[in-house]
Amino acid sequence: MPAAEAFEFGFDCYSGRRYNGAAQSDESLALIEEAPIALNYNGRPYAVMLATPTDLEDFALGFSLSEGIVAAVGDISELDVVPAREGVSIMVGIPAQDAERLEAYRRTVAGHGGCGLCGIENLRAAMRPPRCVGDTLRVTPAAIARSFADLPALQRLNARTGAAHAAAFAGRDGGVVAAREDAGRHNALDKLIGHLARQRVDMRDGFLVMSSRGSCELALKACTAGFEMMASISAPTGLAVRIAVAAGLTLIGFARDGRFTCYAAPERVAAPGPGEV
Repeated sequence: MPAAEAFEFGFDCYSGRRYNGAAQSDESLALIEEAPIALNYNGRPYAVMLATPTDLEDFALGFSLSEGIVAAVGDISELDVVPAREGVSIMVGIPAQDAERLEAYRRTVAGHGGCGLCGIENLRAAMRPPRCVGDTLRVTPAAIARSFADLPALQRLNARTGAAHAAAFAGRDGGVVAAREDAGRHNALDKLIGHLARQRVDMRDGFLVMSSRGSCELALKACTAGFEMMASISAPTGLAVRIAVAAGLTLIGFARDGRFTCYAAPERVAAPGPGEV
């Protein structure tokens, strides 16, 4: 188990020896932490994910929403985070009909931090059809550029460790209003979704900003949560593009230095206004 401080800050310090040519020095170095997080619904184990042990209530709520386990925050009647010697158990209470539906999609092996689909038992569960998104959002190229310019200031865990992904929510003007970090990109997104849901934020009032590649599980989660646009700093995968096209999700990649590429639903990228570039 990580030290207690990791549950607040997401990292701990370890001894390491730095080498720079012939020079060397022994230092205390900040490393991001991961811990097994067991998600239990109505007393039944469902999934074990490796995640950075911060914002765990947000994580459990966001996971429940982005995986389609529940449809709304109000469907969750209980959410208890219980530290244990081996990791953390999160007890989530949901309606009986939702719990029964989980039996068809039970995960029986651990999910790893790098992949949001690891551990799913069958192909049907892994490749659930994406939820079609709405069509109310229009943002300018300048707003997209602003969101990525604002993001580094909110990546505090990454600044300390160099190993954290970030998921952020930007308003229509591109200003970033919320961000969450984790060793796993899909975990960071679940934490963000949970936070936005707890704050009753309308996902259609802005767009999703990711510090990672645009992978298929991020696209699926974005659609399920109700985002209309996902922008990533790196490239998407081909499967992510197919998911975005099927769902009507605007999918943007290579967003950096004021440039980006749109791979699906470009109509949400509005023409610049007077004086904008």
